[in-house]
Amino acid sequence: MTTQNLELDLLETVELDDEGYLIEAHDWKPRLAEAIAGVLGIDLTDKHWTVIRYARDVHAQTGEAPTLRQIVQNTDVTMKEMYQLFPGGPAKYAAMIAGLKKPTGCI
Repeated sequence: MTTQNLELDLLETVELDDEGYLIEAHDWKPRLAEAIAGVLGIDLTDKHWTVIRYARDVHAQTGEAPTLRQIVQNTDVTMKEMYQLFPGGPAKYAAMIAGLKKPTGCI
């Protein structure tokens, strides 16, 4: 079985909304983050995990996914790095990989 098939099998064990966001944040596991990232074509690095951990911490405190501005202001990851780490939509892809709902304000 290929890595991509394993990722897809893992994703089939959880409930996602129509846009691919996890319905229940408590279903998230690090392996699921790796599977979602793999489907998006993203190889997770330490910087990715900094953002993912921060996003999950904010969600645990507020019930919301952090905005891009919050991530940049409260981690050592710059705006430029966010766009490099999560191309095509840094806040929404960070939230998706972190197992959170789409951040408010994301199109």
